[in-house]
Amino acid sequence: MTDTASTDWLADTLGHSPRDMALFTRALTHPSTGEPDYQRLEFLGDRVLGLIVSTWLFDLYPKEPEGLLNSRLAALVSRQTCADIGREIGVAPHIHLGKQAKDDGGGDSDNVLGDVVEALIGALYRDSGFDAARSFVFRKWESRVEAMDSAPQHPKSALQEWAAANKCKPPVYSIAERSGPAHNPHFTIRVEIPNRAHALAKGSSKQEAETAAAQALLEKLT
Repeated sequence: MTDTASTDWLADTLGHSPRDMALFTRALTHPSTGEPDYQRLEFLGDRVLGLIVSTWLFDLYPKEPEGLLNSRLAALVSRQTCADIGREIGVAPHIHLGKQAKDDGGGDSDNVLGDVVEALIGALYRDSGFDAARSFVFRKWESRVEAMDSAPQHPKSALQEWAAANKCKPPVYSIAERSGPAHNPHFTIRVEIPNRAHALAKGSSKQEAETAAAQALLEKLT
């Protein structure tokens, strides 16, 4: 992708013409390349995204307690949500990957896509300030915030409550399988309510797979 094409795509996607293109090039560069990569910008963007969304929710739901606000926040800034945003804006073709990471499908990994979206937010914040970053987040997250009628209950918490309400032992999680390279791991998690039922689910992180497994078991039980 040429510098002009990169600049045009970023300007259209972020609603902002980059001043320091090197920042955005770095935000799109995976560690597997051996070049300056997105990790520091991802660290920054994660915090900027969290501040934007938490302030948004604080103002939008003035009567909700901290616990419900935190549930909303967790869903909106999750790795899955960031990866979904990455797919919507078409970020995958613009990520610079090393050959092995590319061969391993890193460009479609939730981990990589989510990290790059956060890195782009970090780059936008550094390049043009908080207002530019907030404008991008508002545009891309607005439909998700509006669609969230009530604070979501995390599947693991819901499964824990189901077990208690039905006088069962608490859910037990275990790793059934781990595969893939370090930069693009895949986990299969087994969750069981002892002497009752179990379910398996996959994810690109242990936490993601545990959440999916809890949801799968809830659907089986209810």
